[in-house]
Amino acid sequence: MKINFDFFKKNREKDSVSHLSGEARLSVEGLEKRYGKTHAVRDISFSMKSGEIVGLLGPNGAGKTTSFYMIAGFIHPTNGRVYINDHNITKLPMYKRAQIGVSYLPQEASVFRKLSVEHNILGILETRNDISKSKKMEILNNLIDDLGLNKVRKQQAYTLSGGERRRTEIARSLAIDPKFLLLDEPFAGIDPIAVQEIKQIIKDLSKRGIGILITDHNVRDTLEITDRSYIMNLGEVLISGSKDELLNSELARNIYLGNSFSM
Repeated sequence: MKINFDFFKKNREKDSVSHLSGEARLSVEGLEKRYGKTHAVRDISFSMKSGEIVGLLGPNGAGKTTSFYMIAGFIHPTNGRVYINDHNITKLPMYKRAQIGVSYLPQEASVFRKLSVEHNILGILETRNDISKSKKMEILNNLIDDLGLNKVRKQQAYTLSGGERRRTEIARSLAIDPKFLLLDEPFAGIDPIAVQEIKQIIKDLSKRGIGILITDHNVRDTLEITDRSYIMNLGEVLISGSKDELLNSELARNIYLGNSFSM
C-alpha cells in the first residue's frame, strides 16, 4: 500500500502556525520513574529527528512501556525532561503536545465504536482551529483515500477488521498534522497481511518527514523498518543500533533476542 501524503506538506506551509516547521528533534534527557523505592526507569536518554523510525524494545518488565508513556505524556517522570527542539514539553498534557505536533497511538482500540470511520477522523479534525471547515473536509477525504478506507468510510467502527481499525486509528493520529508519531504496539491484534500494510504506511510517513517512535513485542517486524532501536532491560537502555548491529551484538542476544533469533 503506497501512500501519497503530499497534502500534509501543503497544510504545514499554508495553514498551520502552531506546528513545528522544518526539521524537528525529539530529545529525552535523563528520564527516571520511581514508584516508592522501586525504579521502573533509570536515566533514559536518546534523541531522534523528524523522518526517522526508532524502536524502543526490551523484555517484559524492562521499563519500555513506562518510558514510552513518559515520552507520550501519559505519565510524568520523577526526574528528567522531554524536548521538542528547544521546547520543554515534560509537563505538558497530551492535548498540548498534540497542538505542537506530537501524536500518540495507544495499543488499546482508540476509535469510537459506534461512530463511522469518517466521523472518527472528523472528530479529531474538529479540534483544529488553524484550518477552515473546507480544509478539514479536504484532509478527511485525503486521509480516507490514502489509507485505503473508502470502502468502509460509512461503516461503524465496531464492524471493522483489525487492520481496518488500525488504519482508522493512524488516520486519526495523522489528522493533527504531526511531526512525531508515537506508536504503541502498532502490530498487535492484526493479521500478517495487515502488518505488512502498516509497515509500508510507517515507511511512507517517514519519507514525508514524520518521525516515528515504535514500541512493539513483534521484534522482527519492528527491526525491519527502524533506522535504529534501543533495547532496555531492568529500567535502563543497555544497547542501541541498527538491525544489523543488534543482530551481531552478543549483549542484545543475551538480554533480549536470544541466540536462535535470525532475520
